[in-house]
Amino acid sequence: MRSFLLAVRFAAVCLFSALPGVAAAADGQAYPIVLKNARGTADITKKPVRVATVAWANHEVPLALGIVPVGFARANFGDDDGDGVLPWVAERLKELGAETPVLFDEGDGIDFEAVSATRPDVILAAYSGLSQADYDTLSQIAPVVAFPDGPWSTDWRAMIRLNSAGMGMSDEGEALITRIEGQIAETVAGHPEIKGKSAMFITHLDPTDLSTVNFYTSHDTRVKFFADLGLTSPKNVVEASHSGKFSGSVSAERIDAFDDVDIVVTYGGEKLSDALKTNPLTSRMPAVAKGGLVMLSRNPLGTSANPTPLSISWLLKDYVALLSKAAGTTAPK
Repeated sequence: MRSFLLAVRFAAVCLFSALPGVAAAADGQAYPIVLKNARGTADITKKPVRVATVAWANHEVPLALGIVPVGFARANFGDDDGDGVLPWVAERLKELGAETPVLFDEGDGIDFEAVSATRPDVILAAYSGLSQADYDTLSQIAPVVAFPDGPWSTDWRAMIRLNSAGMGMSDEGEALITRIEGQIAETVAGHPEIKGKSAMFITHLDPTDLSTVNFYTSHDTRVKFFADLGLTSPKNVVEASHSGKFSGSVSAERIDAFDDVDIVVTYGGEKLSDALKTNPLTSRMPAVAKGGLVMLSRNPLGTSANPTPLSISWLLKDYVALLSKAAGTTAPK
């Protein structure tokens, strides 16, 4: 595998501005760029020309900055038409006048040969769950920008900062963050009713078995996004976050532990909503009893709960409207 990867990596001469993945030179950028991460160090010795990304949403950073990657991961969630590209990504590609590049099928893990075949100069994976073995193999192809702390814990700001730095476009990345923050602030300002409300994100529930309430902690990006929207976390979510884990669990027999929850967000439809409202335990939860539920389906709207550089602008208003409606059903404390 190593000899194959190295052979493919260096077999061809990189093409330039006519190809996807070509990044414009950043004025004043000094090289090498050294980016330490939880799996190692990305040592980028010159301006990357061909940019590849793996895992969820990392390709949205170069796209937002006007760079079309030579390859990125095929969408495996919320892809209604099955073409492997989420609608906000398809829209951005159209704006850039670009065709869809190589899509890496990651259903069984990283496709190292497909990544190597795109001959990248850098591989962006700031938001990912790369194992050490994945990172080491990818690093034989090109420098890898991975997560700074734990797998899948990189929030959207850090994703932008790390991936843009890996392209030699840190200033552009900061400008992108500022623009998105402005969009969030403007949208939230139109819904003052959600400010200060407490929200929890319950993981997937089985309508036929509600004996346990599983929820995400503040280490998950979905919960981190609540803070951007002016929402707070209830006591049990805060306490569960101290463990360092991404999720917590409470028996439904202790449903009173969630009396301070105003809004519940989860994945599911009418069947789950009805089950929560009729179950003798979960129905006692104030947010459920008052109808403070946000039910997300596994379509593009459902992905809005996990914010990414392009999806925030695409779905922000709809997501905040759902939260606003749920907040309006809850009584003030």
